[in-house]
Amino acid sequence: MRNYVQPGDSLALAVPYAGGVTSGQGVLVGALFGVAAVDGAQNAVIECQTKGVFDITKEPALAITAGARLFWDNTNRRLTTTATGNFQVGLATMAALAADTTVRAVLLRVPASGT
Repeated sequence: MRNYVQPGDSLALAVPYAGGVTSGQGVLVGALFGVAAVDGAQNAVIECQTKGVFDITKEPALAITAGARLFWDNTNRRLTTTATGNFQVGLATMAALAADTTVRAVLLRVPASGT
């Protein structure tokens, strides 16, 4: 195929956040969500993994059940189970206790509406 570009498991994205990101943090650019593969300053173009299973920072004091829908809270840059105002990025693959700082998540492509 002459029009094939790449598998799409990772994409080069411009870091949208003041203060940048560190490797392993979530990054939301428009309707594209990925996990930063490297550290990057604001506006730097970095590789972000868009498929896979990751331990990602979650909302503090929130217990999450395995299989729960996970949404990216772009204001606080963390995962939550609250859909309103947030962007769906995947599912919890394991339960996370309220005391846990991360949740194990499988990234799944979802509609731009976040539902």
